[in-house]
Amino acid sequence: MTAADQPHNLPSAEAAAITELLATAKTIAVVGLSSKAYRASHSVSEYLQSLGYRIIPVNPNESEVLGEKAYARVEDVPEKIDIVDIFRRSENVPEVVDGAIRAGARAVWMQESVVHEAAAARARAAGLFVVMDRCIAKELYKRRK
Repeated sequence: MTAADQPHNLPSAEAAAITELLATAKTIAVVGLSSKAYRASHSVSEYLQSLGYRIIPVNPNESEVLGEKAYARVEDVPEKIDIVDIFRRSENVPEVVDGAIRAGARAVWMQESVVHEAAAARARAAGLFVVMDRCIAKELYKRRK
């Protein structure tokens, strides 16, 4: 695979790390997942489910989304989380990252346009893998071609 072939033109080490994360993850907590079908969080989560991932909605305004019980906060989820996928504004990321660290998640994924360098640094310092400003569905689609 040449640099031009790398998904999203990522450096090869980062692209390989993302590929490995997506291949080994099973459970994704989606923060901001909405029951409204027109929301990106809903369609992305549906796609993730169709690929076999277990989706756990994290949204205090929902009780159930896509057939799964919703939780108010990441740290309220009673099972192991591989990826915390964030569909929230950048200013809300620090509290989500803190929850991901407390929950023992493997990775934090900030969707397109979601960037918070300080929270990302805190997550990395706690041993979490971090992806910022990328759509998890697009990254999966590119790797499944």
